[in-house]
Amino acid sequence: MATYAFRLLNVFASSTFSGNQLCVFEDARGMDDATMLNLAAQFNLSETTFILPSDRADAQVRIFTPGYEMKFAGHPTIGTSQVVRDLLRTGDALTLEFKAGVVPVVASGDAWTFTAPCPGGVRTARPELDGAEIAGLVGLDGGDLLAEPIWVDTGADQLLVPLASVDAVRRAAPDASRLARWQASSLGRKTLYVFAFDEGRLQDGRQAVVARYFFAKAGGGVDEDAGTGSACANLGGWLQHRGYPMPASILVEQGDQMGRPCRLLLDVGADGRIQVGGRALEIGRGTVTL
Repeated sequence: MATYAFRLLNVFASSTFSGNQLCVFEDARGMDDATMLNLAAQFNLSETTFILPSDRADAQVRIFTPGYEMKFAGHPTIGTSQVVRDLLRTGDALTLEFKAGVVPVVASGDAWTFTAPCPGGVRTARPELDGAEIAGLVGLDGGDLLAEPIWVDTGADQLLVPLASVDAVRRAAPDASRLARWQASSLGRKTLYVFAFDEGRLQDGRQAVVARYFFAKAGGGVDEDAGTGSACANLGGWLQHRGYPMPASILVEQGDQMGRPCRLLLDVGADGRIQVGGRALEIGRGTVTL
């Protein structure tokens, strides 16, 4: 039998019961893939991470949902960085190795910022369905669109659906009976990221954007993620694709309708670098014996 230590954190959080929950296993040596997947299913959070040694970075990180492994994700990057800093005493600048590549992360206290792993540049692709049909998958219509939906990949490809109003974002309601119509990503995942600019509203000099992220659950049905760092990075890629003026500074508000408010800071530099930041709050620790 082996005992493994874990930590529980809230990411993109402003208080104890806000943010996106994350479980981080401090040392996953001795675990096989099936064990990691089963532990992710046991905790039943959107993602669970597993820290391993790396010869390319300060640590290697494996990310599992309750149904599959991910090559990269945003809130696991930020939460795991805080644990790695504490375990390895790396200081406030470190690197993490993911299946998507090596990602640099920097901190100021409990606020962390990662640079999206898109060395080949932002990748985009047109979806199979037209915009009106995609809008219909979340209970909206073509008139609610700001622009045509598009696949964007800055580390993990996701379908971005730009909406014309914050009200449309709040009205979005996926119909699980229509999941068969959702197009899968390159990794076989069905996701929709809807967002809208809250025009005229700035916070600390940042343009406010309201967003929601829907995904197909492994066991069927549709779930919502409270705070999605990889999709926030893809929003930065969308801004580049659309030719928005750079540099750009965005505050993404997500999770409010779930009762788990998340605040994500998105910065896109004139050089094309995409960075996503937010706070990580540790709320508990424990062990699992296998």
